[in-house]
Amino acid sequence: MPLNKDKKSIIGEAAMAVTNALAEDIGSGDITSEILIPADAVLKADIVVKEDDIVVCGTDVVAEVFRQVDASIKVRVRVKDGQKVKKDTVICTVNGPARGILTAERTALNFLARLCAIATKTSRMVDKIRPYKAKILDTRKTTPGMRFLEKYAVKTGGGVNHRFGLFDQVLIKDNHLGLLRSAKPDYSIDTALSEARKRLKDTKIKIEVEVENLDDFKKVLAVRPDVVMLDNMSPAMMKKAVAVRDACNKKIKLEASGNITEENIAQFARCGVDYISSGSLTHSVKAIDVSLVVQ
Repeated sequence: MPLNKDKKSIIGEAAMAVTNALAEDIGSGDITSEILIPADAVLKADIVVKEDDIVVCGTDVVAEVFRQVDASIKVRVRVKDGQKVKKDTVICTVNGPARGILTAERTALNFLARLCAIATKTSRMVDKIRPYKAKILDTRKTTPGMRFLEKYAVKTGGGVNHRFGLFDQVLIKDNHLGLLRSAKPDYSIDTALSEARKRLKDTKIKIEVEVENLDDFKKVLAVRPDVVMLDNMSPAMMKKAVAVRDACNKKIKLEASGNITEENIAQFARCGVDYISSGSLTHSVKAIDVSLVVQ
């Protein structure tokens, strides 16, 4: 599922996530603001990033949070998604009913902190492999209900989206083969690939297959998958796989996966693979420090 980065698309996809997040946080009402803050009080505040070299992502989501809480709150976006900023940069300014702003504050900051973190981490990994042809891919290791936004953040940071879900690309993994082999012990990986190809012959759905050794890799090349995932291989083994692929069919793309970090990613890119996927882009990022500062 290709992700559309236009503003209307982002807000539309974010609306449900925002609604659910607000319901979780507000429940029957913001008791503190309701008993302490006058109903006619107004507030102007800045949303500020508290770290250096952060790639901004999620400003439209922030605006949607405030809109859903109180449509009269005005949000001025000061920095566009995708821009890299320094510490103390003002990302947005909000102005309007104080109760509404205080009620929306934490949910808005939670979205912004996470999406900026994903975009920033992706950008750093992209920079690490800039001299090479490989592109950074995300995975399905996303927060439930947040996949669209987290994959949008990966794109904002310069990465490329892998399949969106189970419905838009075939990916034959070890668990599929393990189950098939429990019924037929001699069932081979290339047989699985051939059957998938046969059933999808009249579609444009891509087929990817995961391999962990060079023997299986050579078997699947003969069936011409669109992509082969080289899972948990050493850089030396991946380099051999690239050479075998180049001699066989350069149109088949190779994806490196498994235990890849910012520290070692360049070693894998240097092997000549086309893609490098990393679940850490979305499943273990540290939220960026952002604050709402009352003017």
